[in-house]
Amino acid sequence: MPKYDYDLVAIGAGSGGVRAARMAAAFGARVAICEQDRVGGTCVLRGCVPKKLLVIGAHFADDFEDAAGYGWTVKEAGFNWAALIAAKNREIKRLNGVYMRTLRENGVEILAGRAVLADPHTVEIGGKSVTSRHVLIATGGHPVTPDIAGIEQVISSNEALDLMRLPERMVIVGGGYIAVEFAGIFSSLGVEVTEILRADTVLRGFDQDLRTILADEMIKRGIEIRCGTVVAGIDKKDSG
Repeated sequence: MPKYDYDLVAIGAGSGGVRAARMAAAFGARVAICEQDRVGGTCVLRGCVPKKLLVIGAHFADDFEDAAGYGWTVKEAGFNWAALIAAKNREIKRLNGVYMRTLRENGVEILAGRAVLADPHTVEIGGKSVTSRHVLIATGGHPVTPDIAGIEQVISSNEALDLMRLPERMVIVGGGYIAVEFAGIFSSLGVEVTEILRADTVLRGFDQDLRTILADEMIKRGIEIRCGTVVAGIDKKDSG
């Protein structure tokens, strides 16, 4: 009789956990994977895939404008943010199903719920304890916000992907590639965007020529960039 319920239990069904679980099972190991949310991880659920869908959706604003130069007449073009979010959610749901099916087809058991490591070989999940020869912690990361007054008023990139209503104005704190991409998405869709960053311009650590040209193009598109600026506090008022 086996000493443990499984040879490997992976905690977290993102890129690392899914890959490790699937490969181990393919080699004959008894494998389970624990996940309290959907399967797929940051890239599939709240990163690359949904963000790129919004990027593509926002880019049509430029495409419609450029079309006239190629002989096209586009009349009464309109945009529905809720429809874009609904389409994005359908694609994420489909991909979640693909990941779950792939795991099961490879013999991996999916344990739904929040997993807690009780000891080096025991994992508690959903009121049940399972044992494993090896436990892989692949829980990934999450956005971190600074400890400043009014921080409870903000959202992270996670929530930005699920906004049910397109805002009229938005302040984005940070100048990295995620911040820049969201600035481009929302600005293209008609949102008044202000980007606040500590550095001299966007994309610190990238090629200097690229940083300069990109910042200039962002400003031309109506994005206000405030450099060398640190947020000290956030106040909620009637106007926003």
